[in-house]
Amino acid sequence: GNRDVVGYGINGRLNYLDSTEFPYPSLRFAENTPDVMALREEEKQCWSTLSIEQKKALYRASFCNNFAELRAPTGHWKDYLTSFLILMSITLSISLYMNEYGLPYMPKTFNKEWEMEVQRRKLLLGN
Repeated sequence: GNRDVVGYGINGRLNYLDSTEFPYPSLRFAENTPDVMALREEEKQCWSTLSIEQKKALYRASFCNNFAELRAPTGHWKDYLTSFLILMSITLSISLYMNEYGLPYMPKTFNKEWEMEVQRRKLLLGN
């Protein structure tokens, strides 16, 4: 589009990315409109003559987010927790289903009588 190339950026490619690791993207965020171009001409003069709104407009023409917005919590932890709980409930459901229908009986080697018989045979054989 109609945006200024203002630096090297992350890897030398012409793309815009808000990042705290690379705070200066290679392109400006907003395209050059007549309003922005007029503000850029005013910014070449003394900055004390610019109003706060004009300074904010200049900043927003160059950057999408400021550092406070970049560091603000996003709420993605809710997605991660929801995914984790869904996976755990699926796992529990499969486990309960397999215990109820997949393995309807326990092998005969799991009961006490079998264990006692094995111990008796070991004693008889001398092991």
